Amino acid sequence: MADPASFTDRENWTGGFYELSLEIGDHDDARLERALTALWQAAGITGPYADQRREPADQQEVPATPASLHEFGHLYGVAEPLGTAVVCGCYVSRFDDAEDWLNLYLPLGALANTDRRIGAFPFGPEGGPQSLAWRTRLDGWLATVAARVFDEVGFRVGLIGFELDYVTAAELAGEVPDQRWNGYLLPADGRLRHFPANR
Repeated sequence: MADPASFTDRENWTGGFYELSLEIGDHDDARLERALTALWQAAGITGPYADQRREPADQQEVPATPASLHEFGHLYGVAEPLGTAVVCGCYVSRFDDAEDWLNLYLPLGALANTDRRIGAFPFGPEGGPQSLAWRTRLDGWLATVAARVFDEVGFRVGLIGFELDYVTAAELAGEVPDQRWNGYLLPADGRLRHFPANR
């Protein structure tokens, strides 16, 4: 069986990404670094590393900082979201005159090596409501990671799902769809509310 924690097994990085995306707020490197540190610690990720083409044992760790993200684009590591180690990555989307988004992603290729139900998700029969059988647990883990980041630095909105389109807190205005392909994390009165995917 393939090792879902192997950086050099290119199949692990295929199939798209299952993500946690957090609208951290306006540009602020110190705040972003605190969020990045909290994310890395909450997810229990080994790393970070700069090169996904070399195994962790064959490279040095790099700092989990905005400077590292600026230099390398992505940071890579190994997490255990469902009890089995898988490759993962992290990046920041920084928009001009707007907000920073912090993103943690788990490649579907690696995840599929841990649970046969994932199959070709989100395509084919694996892409329907039956995917909630495994997504609910993964979404819960990602929501727990997000809650730790929220406790550390706060954020405007969080999204959980497959290759997400950013939907800002301002666009949501405190409301989420009744029928949800993705999960939503919204702050209210100093607490974080999780609205899980239901489709």
